[in-house]
Amino acid sequence: MPTTAVGEIDIYFESFGKQTDPVLLLVCGLGAQCIGFEDDLCERFAALGLRVIRFDNRDAGLSTHLGTPVGDVGEALLAALAGEVPEATYGLSDLAGDAIALMDSLDVSAAHMFGTSMGGMIVQMIAIEHSSRVKSLTSVMSTTGEPEYGTPEPECLAALMAAMTRGVTREERVQSDIDLQAVIGTVGGWDSQAVRRRAELSVDRSYDPDGTSRQALAVLSAGSRAETLPGVETPTMVMHGDKDRLVTMSGGIRTAELIPGAQLRILEGMAHDLPPQYWDRVVGTVGDLL
Repeated sequence: MPTTAVGEIDIYFESFGKQTDPVLLLVCGLGAQCIGFEDDLCERFAALGLRVIRFDNRDAGLSTHLGTPVGDVGEALLAALAGEVPEATYGLSDLAGDAIALMDSLDVSAAHMFGTSMGGMIVQMIAIEHSSRVKSLTSVMSTTGEPEYGTPEPECLAALMAAMTRGVTREERVQSDIDLQAVIGTVGGWDSQAVRRRAELSVDRSYDPDGTSRQALAVLSAGSRAETLPGVETPTMVMHGDKDRLVTMSGGIRTAELIPGAQLRILEGMAHDLPPQYWDRVVGTVGDLL
């Protein structure tokens, strides 16, 4: 199993394409596993002449799960919306540091960054704190940490919080994932068999709602990047679906406003996922940026 050590944390990763090609680092969202960037999508990126590396963030997939106590995510959310900074085991800077440490272990001096949702926040943080390591930045279905932008609709937030509860049986866990996809996903984006297959693969590979909660606390404790994003000089692409109700489109628009020279691409009909019918457009947009 390919892993690299980041202090006491092991980061699991997989690679597509030629090792001599420039690296595209794919960064996952909240509770997501690297297999969410499906093999076919990775191969399409690799066809651009890229070495594609996908990996599990800490507390997800086959990377290290910390097992530390979890605070009340609901209370933390209310505190963040009120402008307070809730406590967290680690922050977005630590998650960004994991990605940099992975690059170090693979002798990658700089990479193109592609992050979805929380992954978009992580790659933004990498561009802020490790600018020399970033060749280009693509932030997808993400936001700036300002509570007035990208605000989730109540139904989606409730579905996400419900998915963080611990199911007892395998079927309960799979169904929880399916129920979340039904609320936040693109209408008609995946057929029912594909949704179940993805849920079963995810649950069988790793199931840790407490890990997802720790990641959520990392996001909520990060605060706003409104003062630091204007200092990003990396070529940037922002993509956002106009039907996203979990991180609403204002989050993407605001991200593009704050980063100098950032390009904005609105994906009509797409919600908070990356279904196959959008892959050609997404890969082509990244190709245009590169």
